[in-house]
Amino acid sequence: MTDLPTLADPDRDPWLWLEEVEGERATGWADAQTAATLARFGGARYDADRETLRLLLDRPDNLPVPTRRGGLLFNFWRDGAHPRGLWRRTTLASYRSAAPEWEILLDIDALATDEGEDWIWQGASTLHPDHRRAIVSLSRGGSDASVLREFDLVGRRFIVGGFTLPEAKGGVDWLDGETLLLSSAFGGATASGYARTVRLWSRGTDPAKATVLIEVPHESMGAGGGYDREEDRLVFTDQTGFFDSTMWLGDRNGPAERMQWPTDASARWSRGWLALRPRTAWTLGDATHAPDSVLVIRLADWLAGSREVRVAFTPQPRRALQGMFWLDGRLLLSILDELRPVFVLLTPGGWEERTIEGLPQVGTASAWPFDAEAEESDGSLLAVVQDPVTPPTLLLVPPDLSAPAVLKQAPAAFDATGLVVTRHEAVSSDGERIPYVQTGPATQDGNAPVHLSGYGGFRLSRLPTYGVATGKLWLERGGTAVVANLRGGGEFGTRWHEAGRREGKRLSHDDFAAVAADLVQRGVTRPARIAAEGRSNGGLLIANMLTRYPGRFGALFCTIPLIDMRRYSKLLAGASWIAEYGDPDVAADWAFLGPMSAYHAAEPGRPYPPILLATARRDDRVHPGHARKMAAKLLSMGYDASFYEPAAGGHGYGKDNAEVAGFVALGFEFLRRSIGWQS
Repeated sequence: MTDLPTLADPDRDPWLWLEEVEGERATGWADAQTAATLARFGGARYDADRETLRLLLDRPDNLPVPTRRGGLLFNFWRDGAHPRGLWRRTTLASYRSAAPEWEILLDIDALATDEGEDWIWQGASTLHPDHRRAIVSLSRGGSDASVLREFDLVGRRFIVGGFTLPEAKGGVDWLDGETLLLSSAFGGATASGYARTVRLWSRGTDPAKATVLIEVPHESMGAGGGYDREEDRLVFTDQTGFFDSTMWLGDRNGPAERMQWPTDASARWSRGWLALRPRTAWTLGDATHAPDSVLVIRLADWLAGSREVRVAFTPQPRRALQGMFWLDGRLLLSILDELRPVFVLLTPGGWEERTIEGLPQVGTASAWPFDAEAEESDGSLLAVVQDPVTPPTLLLVPPDLSAPAVLKQAPAAFDATGLVVTRHEAVSSDGERIPYVQTGPATQDGNAPVHLSGYGGFRLSRLPTYGVATGKLWLERGGTAVVANLRGGGEFGTRWHEAGRREGKRLSHDDFAAVAADLVQRGVTRPARIAAEGRSNGGLLIANMLTRYPGRFGALFCTIPLIDMRRYSKLLAGASWIAEYGDPDVAADWAFLGPMSAYHAAEPGRPYPPILLATARRDDRVHPGHARKMAAKLLSMGYDASFYEPAAGGHGYGKDNAEVAGFVALGFEFLRRSIGWQS
């Protein structure tokens, strides 16, 4: 084992060949390991769980979440008869009924069969105002890269000779029936694999020869373009990093006027009003505004040089902005106040303030415009409320926010009798209080089988939702589930994210370990009964639990993960995440990245718990080589490591509900067996 990758020699990599995604040797290794894992953890119980979960995911009475376009409600739907899915639409009156009558626009299963392609739906952009045409996005096997094709919604067919773009990352925006704004890596990719150009693409012309309106440097994350239909102008962006961008207003000749605000600020405007949210402290005149403040001013005044803004929101240590958008000339702020959801609607001018009432105290609520097009909005919102034991309820919220109406509720997926939901806090390595939500029996005996999950990255908030799989395969059988709110997420705003970014990522991992320790200290369970799971950035978290805190867990499920932090920035979209993690090619950054690179930190002779590393071959966001190489290293050192890699699925668990059910059921079977829980 003298040729193992180590922190002392991080560029030694005997398993580099496993980064060849479709290489014969690499796929042969992955297929053999996958077969061994299925042979070990498969069997009658796994088969039954997989089928149970598939049936739940494919239920015909599951919640169909719609989007309104041109007065009709559009929805994409999957069930047992249509595993790849149906794109369909109906009226609001029909949708409200117990059995809506759906007009089927596109059957992806039939299309895949007819064309002999592994098509997976990735969305559609329709042409305003009549929505008779669409650009449909289809990927092969679930990857981020997709093929774009023009579709006739009246004739319900693809248009021969219409707009068609080969497989690439990116998309389009309709300017009119004959012209698209094309932001696609087809025209050249950045180091992160995203669009480097925005082009003006006219019908019947070669997209490769379309006029380039903006081209960003290779090292930028990507170029973007959009159409501001209210003001009939184009908007261009150079996404220089994950949290920074430069924006211009312009027209069909290209950018004309750069927007003068910090590159880390986010901006939303509508009906002549501009809302700005800085990521770092920002001084305007005599006032310095805290990160995540919301500043409002008339757009024309800003462009004319005025900086007389109105402060619409000021964050507090545990009252944090989650998002903002304009709705029929009013500004909606999504807020977490001590992790409780709050929605505030502000009307410019008189600055009347309204809130949505009746939201859960321990749970999750989300809200968004009912209408996909701002010009068609009547001010209505859709909202979903849920908690770990209450299925999602879809509400139609009227413009004045009064008396939200229940449109649909998802069916119960598991028996929640006797389960209670409680909130707790652990104390991390530096004294910070780390919240977590626990769902399980009211009385614990110190031996509870605990499923612990977390994320802690990219300012994404991890909130307690109704988990069909966790509920059916864990909670219903007497287990306890815990969701941790780690630093690096956005639960308490940018300050919470900053504390867990770059060198602070170590603290994010400490937070998760602290929650595991607190569960033991509170008498809920013991370390050998804690089964932890995380995906993507959460996979990096789980890999660090293996190498840094192995004694606090009984089993680890590490899915579609980042693990090799020496090479992550050179693999697929990895370069775009340097702002989150740091640059391994910079010595000062590698000094803190190295210890969290579990691929290098793993060493022989440690008391590592069993681990299952799972990825997807068609994931073109996080490279499958991370999981492959980590499994290979652990196996070479004699550890109890298993590996699973389905051939499709993209940055997820499968291309359809059957594949998702197989992936998830395998993970739960591995975790239960590994902690000695034969439920």
